[in-house]
Amino acid sequence: MTDFLLNRRQALIASGLGTLSLGIPGAVMGADAVDASGNAVASTKSCIFVLLCGGPSHVDTWDMKPDAPLDYRGPYKPIDTAVPGMRINEMHTELAKVTDHFTLINSMSHPGAISNHFDAMHNLLSGRSDRRVQQGMPDDQPYIGSFVAKHKPSTRNFVSNAWLIKCVGPPVFCAPNIGIGGYLGSAYAPLFIGAADNHPAMPSFKPPQIYDAYDELRFEERKVLLSGLESSGLDRDKQVKDWSDLREKTYDALTRTEGRKAFELDREPVEVRERYGMHPLGQNLLLARRMVESGVRFITVNGWTGQSDYDKQGPPSSSWDMHGGNMGMGNAFGNGSYGMGFCLPRLDQALAALLSDLKERGMLKNTLVVVTGEFGRTPFVLKQDPPGRQHWPKCFSAILAGAGIAGGQVYGKTNKLGEYPTENPVRPEELAATIYHALDIPINDPQDATGISRSLTTGKPIMDLFG
Repeated sequence: MTDFLLNRRQALIASGLGTLSLGIPGAVMGADAVDASGNAVASTKSCIFVLLCGGPSHVDTWDMKPDAPLDYRGPYKPIDTAVPGMRINEMHTELAKVTDHFTLINSMSHPGAISNHFDAMHNLLSGRSDRRVQQGMPDDQPYIGSFVAKHKPSTRNFVSNAWLIKCVGPPVFCAPNIGIGGYLGSAYAPLFIGAADNHPAMPSFKPPQIYDAYDELRFEERKVLLSGLESSGLDRDKQVKDWSDLREKTYDALTRTEGRKAFELDREPVEVRERYGMHPLGQNLLLARRMVESGVRFITVNGWTGQSDYDKQGPPSSSWDMHGGNMGMGNAFGNGSYGMGFCLPRLDQALAALLSDLKERGMLKNTLVVVTGEFGRTPFVLKQDPPGRQHWPKCFSAILAGAGIAGGQVYGKTNKLGEYPTENPVRPEELAATIYHALDIPINDPQDATGISRSLTTGKPIMDLFG
């Protein structure tokens, strides 16, 4: 059996079709993974990565400094939570009830001198601070979701790696490589779903038209191209029969309607939808839960909370780049689209609902939830009108829950002003390694698509986070 599986994979690699994606980003279709002996290994773990694009203020959310001077600490006060000694922003009333579900890391930090969104986002999403930002180059560093799609492809759905709403606008906040699979290839890039004007909180929300885009002619055309595998001489090998069977099963999977059900949020009870919040973040997190149930392995959710009727300043599809008046974002502590008075309650509602829902359904044990931005904000408030905070890569916070992560703990500390870590600093490398460990993915990739052995990240998992 071992030789058969290895020979089949060799045949696929030789054909240039080592993974059947049909050109659809994120559409990696995998047979069950196999161990070194060729035995099938089931994997049911998934990850929901809530990306707070723009970088939220750590000192106004989860690492508050109530004893700091007024021009540092801001207007908010910390409140007690379900975990003694664990205190968070007073607007996080729902999260305060479920702190026993998650671990809070307050010592995230970027090494080196970076200050822009591109570099910070690239390092965070790739787990590699030593690989410079590139765009479209053959050796681009893949992001975590792409590696998850490679090592733990979905066996029940056409999507392994999805991204709910790009965090883009004028300017673009995300790293330039979010739409590619790096050196793994485009098959491992995420499938982007939704936009600022097409999200699941809208009655007119339209899910991706994957099937409609590939009509019968396109399918037949691709079948002809793929059939070149047989004519290349490999058809004389019995392994090709297995490839042909897999190919036909994939066509069947792409043409059935089962995958669409995940996008039909109206199947959910009204009270469940309202529990998450009828706004982009709430409904996208609900959609993410449904996608996990459908077998999707890695889902990045843009932490966009929507646009405020009070003040719609700033680019769309992003909420957390709260510079204040010097960037036209409005008051960082106000009720506008880039104001914590608007964004924090929505994040509180949606995230608490997700964690509680996953726990109640028995899904949290196999679903890793990660919540973070690409960096923090300056510990001091900018002296301008209206107020805000600038980028601060030296220190930021992250929430981790599920997939073996112990709840109810705070990992790492910062100095009295929240300027830098003083205990257990965590780089993007350690965060990535922890994610891979939680999802049972080896950090050392034995062989990538180019035949080279590489490490997914240079960090090591933080074992103290696991219960």
